[in-house]
Amino acid sequence: MRLSIQWKMTSLIIYIVWFSLVLLGVILIGQFLREQEYEIKERALLTARTVAELPNMNENLGEQPDADSNLSKIVERLRMINNADYIVILNMDRIRLTHPNAELIGTPSTSADEGPSFTEHSYTSKAKGEIGTVIRAFVPIMNSAHQQIGVVIVGYKLPGILAMVSSLKIQLFLTAGITLAFSAWGAWILARHIKRQMFKLEPEEIARILVERTESFNAMQEGIIAIDNDEVITIFNDRAKTMLGVEGEVIGRKITSVLPDSYLPEILQKNKPIYNKDLHIGNLAIVSNRIPIKVGGNTVGAIAVFQDRTEVKRLAEELTGVKAFVGALRAQNHEHMNKLHTIAGLIQLGKNDKALEYVFEATEEQGELTRFLSRNIGDDSLVGLLIGKVSRGKELGIHVEIDRHSILKRFPKLMDHHDFVLILGNLIENSFDSFKNRSENDKEIYVSIQQTEKVLNILVEDNGCGIPNEGLSFIFKEGYTTKSSETGRGIGLYLVKQIVEKGNGRIQVESEVDQGTTFSITFEMGEGE
Repeated sequence: MRLSIQWKMTSLIIYIVWFSLVLLGVILIGQFLREQEYEIKERALLTARTVAELPNMNENLGEQPDADSNLSKIVERLRMINNADYIVILNMDRIRLTHPNAELIGTPSTSADEGPSFTEHSYTSKAKGEIGTVIRAFVPIMNSAHQQIGVVIVGYKLPGILAMVSSLKIQLFLTAGITLAFSAWGAWILARHIKRQMFKLEPEEIARILVERTESFNAMQEGIIAIDNDEVITIFNDRAKTMLGVEGEVIGRKITSVLPDSYLPEILQKNKPIYNKDLHIGNLAIVSNRIPIKVGGNTVGAIAVFQDRTEVKRLAEELTGVKAFVGALRAQNHEHMNKLHTIAGLIQLGKNDKALEYVFEATEEQGELTRFLSRNIGDDSLVGLLIGKVSRGKELGIHVEIDRHSILKRFPKLMDHHDFVLILGNLIENSFDSFKNRSENDKEIYVSIQQTEKVLNILVEDNGCGIPNEGLSFIFKEGYTTKSSETGRGIGLYLVKQIVEKGNGRIQVESEVDQGTTFSITFEMGEGE
């Protein structure tokens, strides 16, 4: 039967507590032994001094005929009172005058640690004897003339570890039992709390979820990067590495050391999400959503989810170019239909010469514009767009003039023909809109594209309704429009602004109500592709 993490943690904690108790017990017993040894030494010295200072010791050392017998009785009584294992008295010839073993009385002592005691030194020693390890105290015996006449030796057997543990077994078992009981209870509470923190999951379940989460992130087509509050990377999936050109393992590293311009630390500071932010990394067009990660109302990190919209944008821009061509064809179709009707009318009136002259004039005008644009504008999409806008203007009664000094041979760095189709198309359409609800006959739009080795300038100027001063600061905001009755407006100038920022360009607007508006866009020319 598989044990849960709670039981495993409880058992582990109990083992740790048990080991700690054993280790602590060894330390405490060692300390207790040292204290016992010190206490026995003090007791042995005290007992030895008591014997050495007995009154009439001179007589008891043999000056009286029955001195040895009297001395043995006195010493035995003191030994029993002080619970000593033995008390031995030696004279200056090292002859035992008393001893627990009566057979040794009168025999010389040959112990190696007795020497200093015959030079008036009091001390203790530890030695192994027949009864075990003994603490012995040596105290000299002095007569009334302060001359040494013998030595008192008092011995106490040092208790062993087993004897000491046996004497403390009740206290030890009681302490160990209470400690283990409280440890088991505390371990169970702690393990239950930790398991709740882990959502009641077992370690193998957590490992499986982590692997599945990592593989799920790697399977996504979106790039995902997450950091914690210390700006340390916690998630960096394979798609993000591919899109951003990052190699190797980056989990655990600071985000600024891997991607200095990720803007994720900014989310931690502001604690607010940023949605649908366009980023340009290399040749990729990326849409990024950066969101703070919150747990229990507290921000614990930030995550960035971004998509590569390069292909989608390319298709959209191609569709925009196709629409420009369709618009140009539609406008030209209207224009040619009107011209055909005019020619047919002249023929019906019998004015063949006038009809022929009109045909030559219309053909020459259209051909001159086409030849000029094809010669000076090095992109067919822009040529088609401008021809279409000229025809569209004629249809609306607006004269669209293309500066005959215009020239465009290459695009600025980071820009392509899709960007210029969007810029010119939206600016000219914005000028068309400025003439709505106006009845003047001199409606004009002037378009100029000037390029040198260093800069490229686009100018679109009209004499339409103009923009109020209070609206100039909002015209590039997404969704802003002065045509409140129409839906789907307010996006054209916003796109123009985004593309200009992409190419590191500058855009200027000058406008006066009922006089007209001028848009001027400037790009620095880098090295040509």
